[in-house]
Amino acid sequence: MELVLGLVFGVIFGSILTLAKVIRYEKQVSAVLLKDMTIIKFMFSAVVVGSIGVNVLYQMGLINLHLKPMMIGAIVVGGILFGLGWAMTGYCPGTSVAALAEGRVHALFAILGMLVGSMIFANLYPYLKPIIEFGNLGKITIYQYFNVSPYIIIVILAIFAIGIFYFFETKKL
Repeated sequence: MELVLGLVFGVIFGSILTLAKVIRYEKQVSAVLLKDMTIIKFMFSAVVVGSIGVNVLYQMGLINLHLKPMMIGAIVVGGILFGLGWAMTGYCPGTSVAALAEGRVHALFAILGMLVGSMIFANLYPYLKPIIEFGNLGKITIYQYFNVSPYIIIVILAIFAIGIFYFFETKKL
């Protein structure tokens, strides 16, 4: 049942990506070049709304959280790899699959690149492990780290998002 729900929500999310036109290669490249912030605004909105949804469902006891250890090295390495892949292909994992589903065959090359990159990373992992595990803070959330309510972090995040959105709109990004 979890796999079916994952598929259903994945299709819904992909449909929203398509309707918002954020899977367009041109939008992706414009975001990387800091010329069009539609994708950044879309994802920032998803993070704020998702944060609220996850916390409400968790507090209602409808979901369990399965935290991974917070490792600074993993975040830095993952961010660099994600950014390089996005800059080189014009797609992130979600948008590449949605673009392929829409019939954009060139997205297949990005997907293949992600798969090959994942295999290379898996083979290099034993050598990268000391870098990846640097700064291991354990299984902790941001609000646990600061010892505050999750909603304080969400409000701060939402205020920051509104400020960023306002800035982007004034610059016509």
